[in-house]
Amino acid sequence: MRLLTGNDLKTGAVIWWTGRGWSIHVEDAADVGEHGEAILSAEDGARRVNGGYLIDAVDTAKGPRPAHIKDRIRARGPTVRPDLTLKPADPVAGNWVI
Repeated sequence: MRLLTGNDLKTGAVIWWTGRGWSIHVEDAADVGEHGEAILSAEDGARRVNGGYLIDAVDTAKGPRPAHIKDRIRARGPTVRPDLTLKPADPVAGNWVI
């Protein structure tokens, strides 16, 4: 099974090709098979997706599941936590920006 994924041009959200358009839910993704490159070329040319690429996946009872861990993490949504961002340099604490 092959899926087409990328990022939405307006929001940057991870999106998945459904066979008729794009969805933010990997469960809606459709197997593009050997047509993936042609679909990607058309969607990229129409400026509907940014950074689109094909991935391998397996079909499960809950829908498609990306085969690679990186793509499974992308499918789960944003992983940036504001509480884990780097703090500004604090000379007193010995944190220096180089």
